[in-house]
Amino acid sequence: MTDPDLHQNDPENPAQASEPVVSKPYIMPDDPETGSAEAYAKEAAEARDKMLRTLAEMENLRKRTAREVADARMYGITGFARDVLDIADNLQRALDAVPAETRDNADPGLKSLIEGVELTERSLLNTLEKNGVKKFDPTGQKFDPNFQQAMYEVPDASVPSGTVVQVVQAGFMIGERVLRPALVGVSKGGAKAAPSASNDQSNSAA
Repeated sequence: MTDPDLHQNDPENPAQASEPVVSKPYIMPDDPETGSAEAYAKEAAEARDKMLRTLAEMENLRKRTAREVADARMYGITGFARDVLDIADNLQRALDAVPAETRDNADPGLKSLIEGVELTERSLLNTLEKNGVKKFDPTGQKFDPNFQQAMYEVPDASVPSGTVVQVVQAGFMIGERVLRPALVGVSKGGAKAAPSASNDQSNSAA
């Protein structure tokens, strides 16, 4: 059997001569274990990131759902509560219609009737409060259009202008929202704030 390498380099057979064989450098292949470890680490990091995002979205959804359920429970009776306020107003009007002198001198039957109306009003307000509806009276407070509705102005120099001095109709809150603003009378013409010492000095210098 003829060796092909000897045949190619045979000087007696120039027709068969060829370029000398040059060996190529040997390149070490990448370590398959190292490449796999890096790929696994990348996949694990991506999977962990996706898992954390999913958990965050689920937690946000849970909180939002709980908030919506609480709001529905609290504010779902808004329309019904407004209707019940008419009953409370009528009870209050009935009590206001009886003069104080008449109450003091009333016979036992009329006193029992008045006390029954008062008891009914208190029971109604307590029931409303148990369901998140609270009555508020802003007398003496600074007028706030978010909670009160001004019906008229009352000349009163004894208090600062814009103070609630009369309440025509009490207001009601349901949770953190205004169910019905209070109808009020607001003071007008109160004393202005005293000038500061710096203003007095500048005026005297002039």
